[in-house]
Amino acid sequence: MQPSKEAYDRTSTIFSPDGRLFQVEYAREAVNRGTTTVGVKFTDGVILIVDKRIISRLVEPDSIEKIFKIDEYIGCATSGLIADARILVNRTRIDAAINKITYDEKIPIKTLVKGICDFKQAYTQYGGARPFGTALLIAGVDETGPCLFATDPSGAFMEYKAGSEGAGRGDAMAYFEEKFKENMTLEEAIDMGIKAIHKGSEGKLNPDAIEIAVVDAKEQFRRLSRDETKNFVTKALGNKK
Repeated sequence: MQPSKEAYDRTSTIFSPDGRLFQVEYAREAVNRGTTTVGVKFTDGVILIVDKRIISRLVEPDSIEKIFKIDEYIGCATSGLIADARILVNRTRIDAAINKITYDEKIPIKTLVKGICDFKQAYTQYGGARPFGTALLIAGVDETGPCLFATDPSGAFMEYKAGSEGAGRGDAMAYFEEKFKENMTLEEAIDMGIKAIHKGSEGKLNPDAIEIAVVDAKEQFRRLSRDETKNFVTKALGNKK
């Protein structure tokens, strides 16, 4: 008698007969139900944009944090379970600080990504734990140039020129496939990112729910002000809502 699916989804450590880890798939589903995030490389850096998906006018938008500063030259955007994301963000901050203290140099972004993905993978392998139900878009500028990595709950990662996570990923990635071009300016990258996240939200975008951050070639992470963000959204979408 073939064991039921339930026999394999109570722990993250057991493969089903067809080679699946159901707990990892559930974690990916948490990401797919999360808010849409996008990242786009431009000539001098990377931009990150998040739709906070504010569900009530009583919510203070600034209290919802989905873009985090990891170091002066690294930031990340999250989609999925934000509580899980905070644990991973704190871990990356510690890794960056340890590298600076130990070697007196900034940690390469790919090294940072590999470290956090190794940490995430461990939670798919041992009993008594569950995978992190969040995906991170990690962006920064190091000696190799602008970098944008997407991390998966399984611990896998991939570098992108433009990437997206969350509920609207499919539509946003389709837009990037069609419209992305090399050597864009900062303004062009933000415009493309807003239009992609607009596609991912099925045309329902609240300018007050958008957050934008930039990491530029000066290796500085900064969040755009609410006024700057609204101006970019208005310019990108015109009269669209």
